[in-house]
Amino acid sequence: MSDTTTTSTPATSTPGAGTAGAGTAWSPLVIRPEGGPTGAEGVRDRLAALGDPGDLLAREKALVFRDFDVPEEDVETVMDLLLPNRLGYLHGTSPRTQLGGNLYTSTEYPQHMTIAMHSELSYSHQWPERLFFYCATTPGGGGATPVADGARWLAALDAEVREAFAGGIRYTQNLHDGMGLGRSWRQTFETDDRDEVEAFLKAGEFTWHWDADGGLRMTSPVRPATVRHPVTGTEVWFNQADHFHPAALGDETARELAQILPPEELPQSVTFADGSPIPDAYILHIHDRGLETAVDVDWRKGDLMVIDNVATAHGRRPYTGDRRVLVAMSG
Repeated sequence: MSDTTTTSTPATSTPGAGTAGAGTAWSPLVIRPEGGPTGAEGVRDRLAALGDPGDLLAREKALVFRDFDVPEEDVETVMDLLLPNRLGYLHGTSPRTQLGGNLYTSTEYPQHMTIAMHSELSYSHQWPERLFFYCATTPGGGGATPVADGARWLAALDAEVREAFAGGIRYTQNLHDGMGLGRSWRQTFETDDRDEVEAFLKAGEFTWHWDADGGLRMTSPVRPATVRHPVTGTEVWFNQADHFHPAALGDETARELAQILPPEELPQSVTFADGSPIPDAYILHIHDRGLETAVDVDWRKGDLMVIDNVATAHGRRPYTGDRRVLVAMSG
């Protein structure tokens, strides 16, 4: 690996390492103080020894900083080292709390739920290049963040599914004005200004209309199911079809709702590029293969991780007790 004082052993385990057609096993690069200082100073010293963080991340796809015991008050300092251009969670679909400085809580879904693999904001026309995670509270049990190599996930999919998605997909969202299912358009775009929302939608070539009740219905242009990494050129699975499709909903109430409402009235839905429905079996196959190819990164208070958002997908395992993981993004 890049440095003799850096380990590349799996963060914990690789449940999908034996998946047929998934390619060579992969795991995040684990970086430790190795006798040097800890905290933000230790992270700075190790990065200085390893070289440019951007080059390192492009090569390794995900970096885990263990045993540095970074205190929460030093998170901003560490983010300055790892995230050159912090972004807000504009057009985000998951519930989270903004803590200031473009730092957020991780997705606030019930702790018994698994959050399936995904690349952040891959359904949008603007997505972050890097994601940063910081563990502020050690989970009582479970609560790992699984990460998956997007190229291995793509290779693990059946040829029939890859071919079906080759033409791309379209996403539709119904965003209420403050009362309704899912997130409001104000939460999604972090503004009360319709003109700002419309400027974003125009830039992304969405079609949209405002409902009489103040809600917003928007449909994306055709989005690709795969992209090529801007540095390596590697083709990776890069979409959130399973997150927008009712077949993969992890909440029982949401599943029941999807049986009552037509897809176009759900808070979010997805179709193939021509508007035809995506079979449930395809969605479940994508969902399952993503989790099977993932490597679990377990958390202890003070741990950090930064991932290449195009090269890798991430999710969340169920947990018990407390768990507080903070997230930031950069362009």
